[in-house]
Amino acid sequence: MASEKEAAIAVAPSDAPTIFDKIIKKEIPANVVYEDDKVLAFRDIAPQAPTHILIIPKVKDGLTGLSKAEERHFEILGRLLYTAKLVAKQEGLEDGFRVVINDGPQGCQSVYHIHVHLLGGRQMNWPPG
Repeated sequence: MASEKEAAIAVAPSDAPTIFDKIIKKEIPANVVYEDDKVLAFRDIAPQAPTHILIIPKVKDGLTGLSKAEERHFEILGRLLYTAKLVAKQEGLEDGFRVVINDGPQGCQSVYHIHVHLLGGRQMNWPPG
């Protein structure tokens, strides 16, 4: 399997349907840890920490990455971060956690449906990479 970096470089930025759209539609399974009417949170299939959860908006609305955000996305962007806080508490990450949004090929984004990575359960390092 290609590394995340190779996958990010190989995929072309696009507004086409992604694997996340299939997860939202329940066409493929996911280990869902949180869901409401706006967002879905599920465990990453290739975790980079003991806790690694992806948080996505249920409606992409052109928001393939953070660099594509417009003023109309203000509410959902806030909802994604607030959901990260809720899920971190639910997961018992009282000692801290990291939130990451990859954007574009150089940011190592491999799925063009904005998503927040919630990482925790171990000591994080700085710089991240």
